[in-house]
Amino acid sequence: MTEVPWEPGEALREIAELDLDRSARRGYPEAVYCEGKTPEQVGVIAAAVGERAARTLFTRAEPAHVEAILAALPDAVHDATARLVAWPPDPPEASGGRVLVLAAGTSDLPVAREALLVARHLGRDADLVVDVGIAGLHRILSRLDQLRAARAIVVVAGMDGALPGVVAGLVAAPVIAVPTSVGYGAAFEGLAPLLTMLNSCAPGVAVVNIDNGYGAGHMAAQIAAPVTD
Repeated sequence: MTEVPWEPGEALREIAELDLDRSARRGYPEAVYCEGKTPEQVGVIAAAVGERAARTLFTRAEPAHVEAILAALPDAVHDATARLVAWPPDPPEASGGRVLVLAAGTSDLPVAREALLVARHLGRDADLVVDVGIAGLHRILSRLDQLRAARAIVVVAGMDGALPGVVAGLVAAPVIAVPTSVGYGAAFEGLAPLLTMLNSCAPGVAVVNIDNGYGAGHMAAQIAAPVTD
């Protein structure tokens, strides 16, 4: 079990400065990117989060990171597929429009689930549809009613990355395209789908970085936010 220092405040000053104002300033909680951090560092941050009762998402969390987070925040919820830990465990009450997340293939599921859970923990109703890639176009066409009911759509795809452009040609909602590193050699670990998405013929497609489910879910939640006067 990873030990968390008893004095998280002093230890925290040596590794991070939490943006505890973010929720009040932007309306959305802090996020901690765990990759590149040691489990001990993540544990210190998690202890500080609990001490300040600050809603927080921990992304790209590997098993050792998760162990450290749960030592400090035992009721946090962990999704192993998305590599995401959320605290508090329950999302806020949903408001605004619906977010729909599409995964072109099952191999895209980790990134798609990250986008889904981020949108939910930022206060949106969100649904996930899996394995609707363009190799079987009937699969996406059978979802037209669901597609057209969404305020924002996240489309996660690797290989040729063509699905976002297809979807954007069918709906009025903005499409957030997420290239993934899924694919054979000429996919260049996501570069090929990234370029396809950037060159989409259909208007209304915005593109985030390769494998960036967090960024896509966040953007979708902002687009689908409640309309205020």
